[in-house]
Amino acid sequence: MRTLRKFAVPILAALVLTIADQWSKSWIVGHFQLYEARAVYENWFHVVHVRNTGVAFGFLSSLDPAWVNPLLIVTTVLAVAAILGYLHYLPWRGPGPCGLGLILGGAIGNLIDRARHGYVVDFLDVHWHRYHWPAFNLADVGITLGIFLLILDMLFWSKEGDGAPRTR
Repeated sequence: MRTLRKFAVPILAALVLTIADQWSKSWIVGHFQLYEARAVYENWFHVVHVRNTGVAFGFLSSLDPAWVNPLLIVTTVLAVAAILGYLHYLPWRGPGPCGLGLILGGAIGNLIDRARHGYVVDFLDVHWHRYHWPAFNLADVGITLGIFLLILDMLFWSKEGDGAPRTR
């Protein structure tokens, strides 16, 4: 029973993020033309429909997708397997399991896009006037938040004992 509880939080986080990510991407594709942008907050935030054949920030997107996409799919499948394996060793208290679940859900969300389309749908465009951060999606938000939670877990939660917060 303890093992079931240990995996419940990360698996639930991964499932919720994957569903939200896939739904949001489907909505964007259904309601926006490719490269269409709509201002949510002028000079700061737009929703835009773009495709990313690379990884974060478009890295590798200028290379041949015929070999990059399969490489990214295999790499993501290996990362998902590593995360699932690491969940077995991670204490179930603190923000670490939720963080791993968010990373897992983000990886799966982007993996689904790559396997189905050969690219990832990105749509969140944060900018300041002409200076744009590369577009991203909910899977990317989940991965970033998951990494932040893992860092908090490493800094403030004990791994030796019962998972109680560390005191310094």
